[in-house]
Amino acid sequence: MKTLKIAAIGLAALTTLGLASCAKVQRGEYAKGSASLFCDDGFKNVLEEEIDVFEFSYPGSSILPFYVSEQDAIDTLMNDGTQAIIVTRELTQEQKDYLKSKYKRIVRSHCIAVDAVALITNKENSVTSVSMEEISNILNGKTTRWSQIAGNDTTAIKIVFDNAGSSTVSYLRDKFLPEGKKISDNPNAYAQKDNAAVFDIVKKDRNALGVISVSWLGDDLSEAKKIPVDQRYEDYKNENDTVATNLTTEVNILKVSNPTEENDFNPIAYKPYQVYINSGEYPLFRKVYMISTASKSSVLNSFYMFVTGFAGQKIISKTGILPYHMNARVVELK
Repeated sequence: MKTLKIAAIGLAALTTLGLASCAKVQRGEYAKGSASLFCDDGFKNVLEEEIDVFEFSYPGSSILPFYVSEQDAIDTLMNDGTQAIIVTRELTQEQKDYLKSKYKRIVRSHCIAVDAVALITNKENSVTSVSMEEISNILNGKTTRWSQIAGNDTTAIKIVFDNAGSSTVSYLRDKFLPEGKKISDNPNAYAQKDNAAVFDIVKKDRNALGVISVSWLGDDLSEAKKIPVDQRYEDYKNENDTVATNLTTEVNILKVSNPTEENDFNPIAYKPYQVYINSGEYPLFRKVYMISTASKSSVLNSFYMFVTGFAGQKIISKTGILPYHMNARVVELK
């Protein structure tokens, strides 16, 4: 069933890729045409703004996004069903060699951001922070009730995540679980369709513990989208500071501490603000990569250059995660 799903998506992608311009593109120019890009659902908010501004800047270009699990994105690239993906891990050398020998594709990979995995709770939940050890105990089923962390609430902790193949789930699995074990093995864990569904459930269920990408929680980008795209473009291309300062108030965002020896047993817990992601004081962070196998004369390569360039990196700074090529600054967060 999964193979059929990938094939169907890949067919749509290949149809779109066929519309791309084959004209020779000179240095400094941007290709025109249409192409597909597959992206982990956790970065949907980021990618939509990147596409809006890119298509405004280069009206002859069109990027069609498909929001899928990280594994589906990588599988589609390996089957040559798309020539660009956004994921949280680089391809292995074996995968790069396969694409080169099978499809004559040269892999270009660029770290575009440093993202964080956030843990969110309902506004009525009294728990405000957790340690890395407590997270491990929750995911491994050793801690099953909120009262084992804080307070008197003896109800079960409902772990809510987007889907088994997502980057957030893979990250937590690799970081906290023994090899071969899955988060879905926990009887109190519940998979959802995407990050939006996780967010909605946490808003309604006081016992839910949501696992979500921080880029879903930034209010600054939502406010920015109320401004016409031409004005946003002017802001993004100017060299003034642009940084996300607000995270959503619709749910609680847990602080996380990591009192280990390598961290000098620091007991202070931090929220996933950009400055703490940058410093590593918020411990649940990972890199985000844009990977392209598109030719240099293609619209996808033009988009790749845009996202990794100045304006594309400024857009990321509006989302709550950290652009890889811009310095974080400390801001007063209210």
